Amino acid sequence: MGASNSYAAAGVDTAAGDRAVELMKAAVSRTHGAEVLGGVGGFAGLFDVSFLRDFTKPLLATSTDGVGTKIAIAQALDKHDTIGQDLVGMVVDDIVVVGARPLFMTDYIACGKVVPERIATIVGGIATACAATGTALVGGETAEHPGLLAPDDYDLAGAAVGAVEADAVLGPERVKHGDVVVAIASSGLHSNGFSLVRHILADRGVGYTQSSDELGGVVGEVLLEPTRLYTAPLLRVLDELPGSVHALSHITGGGIAANLARVLPRGAWVELDRSTWSPQPVFRVLADMGGIALEDTEGTWNLGVGMIAIVAQGAASGVTHALTAAGLPAWVAGRVTLGEHDLTGFEQGAKGVDGGAVRLVGAFAN
Repeated sequence: MGASNSYAAAGVDTAAGDRAVELMKAAVSRTHGAEVLGGVGGFAGLFDVSFLRDFTKPLLATSTDGVGTKIAIAQALDKHDTIGQDLVGMVVDDIVVVGARPLFMTDYIACGKVVPERIATIVGGIATACAATGTALVGGETAEHPGLLAPDDYDLAGAAVGAVEADAVLGPERVKHGDVVVAIASSGLHSNGFSLVRHILADRGVGYTQSSDELGGVVGEVLLEPTRLYTAPLLRVLDELPGSVHALSHITGGGIAANLARVLPRGAWVELDRSTWSPQPVFRVLADMGGIALEDTEGTWNLGVGMIAIVAQGAASGVTHALTAAGLPAWVAGRVTLGEHDLTGFEQGAKGVDGGAVRLVGAFAN
């Protein structure tokens, strides 16, 4: 094959890919326990699930996701050390929603050009977050797509698998009349609604590298605040306060009401009291820039609530205390009611789930 018709001439550098693997190997290996076989670099990751023999009826839980257009901000700042945590948060925190313990995860990076140090930094962030959630990073793929993506462009996705006993699965079937709705604080925007964020900033002519007194720092750095990881503290609560948590909802795309409605049974409704929390400045500043009310962004941003737990009436104090002590501020924001009600203005189910109904009421705290 002539040099002009080689793979390298087409824009694919396999040597750079190998170099990226060498740079990330140590970080990935730190997520491996005795259950991981074969190390890094195999065609498939191997994970020993012999322990599932001790389950009465083991169920596997799986989730896949990406981080959306937040990546555009990481690229603009050439800052790639936190976007991996966003990926783990979006994927692994969906696993714990059903009460499952995450076992392993894989990642996929598509890029215009493999820059080994950048790829290793991204994967290093994934590995650090995997370690924090007790998840083994058992494999991944980096694909170079010259001509489809610009040299500095990339996209990021991942998938994870967890396990749970069938009789321990959380969800609408466990939710009862009078259950308490516990809101758990987000760290900021997490990884949803960034298309709106970018639209607002573009309309105002605000660049990611500009400093903003209102936001308290460089715009892009504030926006890159990584997604909070809920898995480990929630698993501790499930272990230490068995039966206290009936359902969990991860507040991602669609906002608070729609995601909470997905884990309520039909006939259940909740009014969430906005006055029980104050959204972080990032939400208020962006809404002001866009000339929109905070309430009008409730279907797009999490507005300070990243996860919701529905807990038994007598367990609310113990759950909120345990979560807050673990670094996850939590508070009571509503109660579940089962029965007839005028559902005008309520969100009813979402993403194909015919669940309960939720609306936010009152005004946000200052």
